[in-house]
Amino acid sequence: MAHDIPESGPGVEHHWGYYNRQLPCTSDAGKCAYLDTVYHSHDLSILYSAILWAVVLGIVILCFIAHYCNPISRRSTPCVQKEDVRKHNSQSGLYRLRRSLSALYHRYLLQESLHPIFGRTTRFNVLVLAILAGYLIIFSFVGIVYQTWYSPVPGTSLRSTRVGLGPWADRIGVLAYALTPLAVLLCTRESLLSLCTGIPYHHFNFLHRWLGYIIYVQSALHTLGWTIVEGKLYQPQPETWNPFVAQEYIIWGIVAMIFLSFLVFFSTTWAIRLTGYEFFRKTHYVVAMLYVGACWGHWAQLSCWMIASLVVWLLDRGTRLLRMFLTHFGPQPDTSSWGLHIPKARLTCFPNAEDGDVVRLDFDHAHSPWEIGQHFYLCFPSLSIWQSHPMTPCSVPGGSTQSHTYIIRAKQGITKDLARQAPTPTPIVLSGPYGQPTVDNDLHCTDDINLFCLAAGTGITFILPLLQAIVLTRFFPSRRSLVELVWIIRRTSDMQWLAPELHALRSAAQSCPHFHIHIYITREGPANIDPFIPDSEPQFTIHPSPPNIPSHLTDFIHRTPPNPTRVLASGPQSLISSLRTTIASLNDPTQVWRGNERRDVSLFHDER
Repeated sequence: MAHDIPESGPGVEHHWGYYNRQLPCTSDAGKCAYLDTVYHSHDLSILYSAILWAVVLGIVILCFIAHYCNPISRRSTPCVQKEDVRKHNSQSGLYRLRRSLSALYHRYLLQESLHPIFGRTTRFNVLVLAILAGYLIIFSFVGIVYQTWYSPVPGTSLRSTRVGLGPWADRIGVLAYALTPLAVLLCTRESLLSLCTGIPYHHFNFLHRWLGYIIYVQSALHTLGWTIVEGKLYQPQPETWNPFVAQEYIIWGIVAMIFLSFLVFFSTTWAIRLTGYEFFRKTHYVVAMLYVGACWGHWAQLSCWMIASLVVWLLDRGTRLLRMFLTHFGPQPDTSSWGLHIPKARLTCFPNAEDGDVVRLDFDHAHSPWEIGQHFYLCFPSLSIWQSHPMTPCSVPGGSTQSHTYIIRAKQGITKDLARQAPTPTPIVLSGPYGQPTVDNDLHCTDDINLFCLAAGTGITFILPLLQAIVLTRFFPSRRSLVELVWIIRRTSDMQWLAPELHALRSAAQSCPHFHIHIYITREGPANIDPFIPDSEPQFTIHPSPPNIPSHLTDFIHRTPPNPTRVLASGPQSLISSLRTTIASLNDPTQVWRGNERRDVSLFHDER
């Protein structure tokens, strides 16, 4: 057996990630030629895995440079100089190239394609997946010797048949191992990829899911290939198959395949709907690491990939717990002593038998401010310590004590129990913040960006903090770029969720002619407008019908100054899909290169 070969000595040839080989080969000519092919193919497999990771790390480094070393970033420029900076930058070839590439991306790669297969994701995600799949398909076959070798079985008239199926099965197995750390990286909340690239962690969910499918297909083909080789091509049978399948590393391979099958099948939509999201989430964490351990037991020579996967997973869990602890550790309120502080939230319930109750949650907590657009995971220990929900605060961060406000639709489970608990104060455990700022940190004080904000229902929590930051600056009354809010709600009573904030925005609209608020009521007529909202005015209008978003956005672009436009949106997936199509049609990279920045329209939306 190959694993009985010593670590060193005369004729011992080392192969990283595989058994050592003893040379010269003393078997029959067919087996020796086949072994030459097996070891050469394995060495190529290791090389192709290294190339794959070199490309991945190279892309991450380029994204890091683009994110942190942007030579034309406006972040360090004082607000009062923004307009002058834009005019200066617009004459720069580098600036125009960057803007043109942005318009090119939004024109051709923002839309959705092959929706029945990939769901509501962009062409860019599909393109990245296609490139990765193309690489794997090509290099799963390159370097495989397509030939047949025969070896006589001593004492019988039988012959063992050896073909390129064995080396090919090994090839896709090696690639599946190499992809495992990447799959783990793509699903972590404390994401190293997000830290390096600035891309929010939840934007990697699509690639994580499809990479899992790829690993599953590779593993299944690897298993099928060696089943055919050991159970059919090698002779005699079943004398060859029975001792093969009884080996410890084969048993671990079967266990790993069972774990991987569980991960794939219980992550499908129908399985999550049947068993519940919390079952999926918790079992996914545990079974994924059991799968990694089983892979380690199956082929310890490539344990480096499994160790890397475990390290990434443990770093994610450890960092998450540490950040949660630090968020709640500090001086106790109204005392000088230090310790853990769990804030209690004030609950306000807005009952609605037809559409479901909505809960407003307010509390103050002393910790570092977050960036606008980031979100927290909220745990309600009085209801369950095993569940936490991602929620975006609709308040503006700042100071040493942060004011948190959340609007939560109570559908079922924990959120439904939370609505029943109102108005009793409830303790809150925070984890976060997570995600990246939705826009540049200085957007609230720049005058060279037009802003179109679209929210449906409780999605207003994603939009409101930025609008509040904009209207609170001393530059806002003299603003020249357009800002427009479109909020789609079912009933006029829904405006009570954020009555104080809505009043503040309405007052701001009265002081700035370039700020408009449009509220669309989809299930009631204008006669039911709540008394706290006066009659509509030019800057603040209420519409008793659903909006035509493509037409509304197109009209907004035509009315804007010739500056770039950023669209912030939060709502159902169908709304985001419609926005992607409209924004793609509005972008024109050739016009942007010529200086018409009105045709540079970008989208930022809440994907959680």
